[in-house]
Amino acid sequence: MEKTKWRILIFLFSGISFLAINCKHELPLAISTGTDTGTGTGVIPTQASTCSPDTAYFANTILPLINSSCATTGCHDAISHREGVTLTTYSQIRAMVTPFNSGGSRLYSIITRTSGEDIMPPAGPLASAQIANIKKWIDQGALNNQCNSGCDSSVFTYSGAVSVIMNTYCVGCHNSNSLGGGIDLSNYIAVKAAALGRMMGSINHTSGYSAMPKGGAKLSDCQIAQIQKWIQAGTLNN
Repeated sequence: MEKTKWRILIFLFSGISFLAINCKHELPLAISTGTDTGTGTGVIPTQASTCSPDTAYFANTILPLINSSCATTGCHDAISHREGVTLTTYSQIRAMVTPFNSGGSRLYSIITRTSGEDIMPPAGPLASAQIANIKKWIDQGALNNQCNSGCDSSVFTYSGAVSVIMNTYCVGCHNSNSLGGGIDLSNYIAVKAAALGRMMGSINHTSGYSAMPKGGAKLSDCQIAQIQKWIQAGTLNN
């Protein structure tokens, strides 16, 4: 009887040891459960405490860029879904790319076309820096990631803060070729005019104003403060 007990114990110990040695857990590319943060239904982006200049972050730059350039009314928003394509969430955008292979990704192929009727965005090509950032994001694995942008509200010049925010979140809808709401935000004069009008109400999502960025998450408190301080300082072209 005692021998039988010892044999059972040895067998159990051996099994546990085998599992401990051979069990490996692969980390997912993105967490797929939890509270929705705007990057996809029920999808939480992986977090980085600070932003690295060598990394492209989906929630910080890729999603706002695509929302303002592609997921617009009449194109690839949830209502229009032109050609059956909607590009408002991480999962939808992720379906358009092949991770680690920008050259083999449909999204990258479309935004780099130089001729034909299918050039996207229809209002005009993205800036070379924007295309390069999408390429980097794809080639780095097309992760659902985000970081602490290190926004500094003490920086509120037009060139150092305001134009960067406009180009990332707004110009895709509000440019000379696609005047969303009749508003152009692609140059200083146009941004100044909007800033002296209804801009603050829109970016603060104030009742009675059209919330902006349309279809995207509200700008951070720091970004809103940068724009507010720029306006208070005289909307200078600095």
